[in-house]
Amino acid sequence: MIAVPDFELVSRRTIEYFYCSTSGFHALLKACEDSYDGRGNYLIRSENEISKAITHFSDRQCMVEKFVDFKKEISIMVARNSSGNISYFPVAENIHEDHILKTSIIPARISKETETKAIDLATMTMKSLKGSGIFGIEMFVDEDDNVLINEIAPRPHNSGHYSIEACSISQFEQHIRAVLDYPLVQPILLSNAVMINILGPYNYTGPYEISGIDELFAIPGVKIHIYGKLETKPNRKLGHVTIVSNNMDPLLIKRNVEELLKVQQPSC
Repeated sequence: MIAVPDFELVSRRTIEYFYCSTSGFHALLKACEDSYDGRGNYLIRSENEISKAITHFSDRQCMVEKFVDFKKEISIMVARNSSGNISYFPVAENIHEDHILKTSIIPARISKETETKAIDLATMTMKSLKGSGIFGIEMFVDEDDNVLINEIAPRPHNSGHYSIEACSISQFEQHIRAVLDYPLVQPILLSNAVMINILGPYNYTGPYEISGIDELFAIPGVKIHIYGKLETKPNRKLGHVTIVSNNMDPLLIKRNVEELLKVQQPSC
């Protein structure tokens, strides 16, 4: 059995039941389509927000999901070829801000037991889906160390970008191998890593420049990827930074990168 949060297709009565049947826990309303990066999520914190949540999505089909009081979000990139062979990358620990992935820490700071649960759950999910290619399987770890599936991305995923520098094979090569039914080697983590997304500022849309790159390259083990998008939008993913090192404080690295790199309107 694949563990997921309780959910149902939406109606006002469904939301009220979800909210009221357990003395008013938070619920998450999710659009069934076009809901990546948190754009299709609405957190219902009180009964008064039910009408606002339904209005927010207008006529879009939605589902309502029990809010999971998690202590960590993790993910695994898992590949399967059409012959049924499966391989998986190391477990990543993900930090989201406003429902958008900001930072991934590899390996995840979890117990060996929790890691085994996550790998077993991800592998079981791939066997059930019978897809070919690489899948990003995102999960919650709750306060009791139970692991539940949150989302599944049937493609290379942002939380797997670290594999370009930190692993013996990247998620992109593994994806091609899986689609073409080539052998899937088991990825080896060559170095601990931190991946930090470069996001567009909240208050600006248009052409942009990124400052702080020279200073960033002074940090040992830094690799920067700029996606070449012509304009920024609020929280748009414009690139990412990966730092590889076996001797670093992930949160200190995150703070240093955020202080150095700035996305802004061109100066001229």
